[in-house]
Amino acid sequence: MPTTLQPTEVTDPDLDELAVIDRPWIVLVWNDPVNLMSYVTYVFQKLFGYSKEKATELMLDVHEKGRAVVASCGREEAEMHVFRLHEHSLWATMEQDGPAS
Repeated sequence: MPTTLQPTEVTDPDLDELAVIDRPWIVLVWNDPVNLMSYVTYVFQKLFGYSKEKATELMLDVHEKGRAVVASCGREEAEMHVFRLHEHSLWATMEQDGPAS
């Protein structure tokens, strides 16, 4: 006995949900009373390949403003950056960039 396939109704994806998924993640390094400024600069150069000038600029943001965005990327990469920063004794977090939809 042959079977007849019934059409399936497909709904369009919710575009607001897609926008949340596509927003990049930022990696933040926070000021702490422990690490020397020269060490923080060194870590930024080592982990992110920043020039000494760029690493120094980011370190000064951490020192003077309390935090700096050191990377903007996908979630998995951001998680790895945070993990590696923690391995170097820096206080780092990540969050999704931009306003929530």
